[in-house]
Amino acid sequence: MANGWARDGAVQDQIDDTVRDAVQRARTMMPAGESAEYCDDCGEDIPERRRQALPGTRTCVACQSIRDATLRSVGINRRGSKDSQLK
Repeated sequence: MANGWARDGAVQDQIDDTVRDAVQRARTMMPAGESAEYCDDCGEDIPERRRQALPGTRTCVACQSIRDATLRSVGINRRGSKDSQLK
């Protein structure tokens, strides 16, 4: 059930697009290739078990956690502001 002037199914389309974008973003961020022995950010050793579990990894756990926290704050607002709907 859509609201306002949106057609029926628009809400589900919006949800589907959001999920599709998130999956695509996650796939592009997956490491690939040969793992680094030392973290690209801080230079610390990357443990062998991490390199085996995540082929292509380039960062240690601590630096990857910082990167992940930074990326969580970035998103797409598909709803638009109320002001733009009133014009």
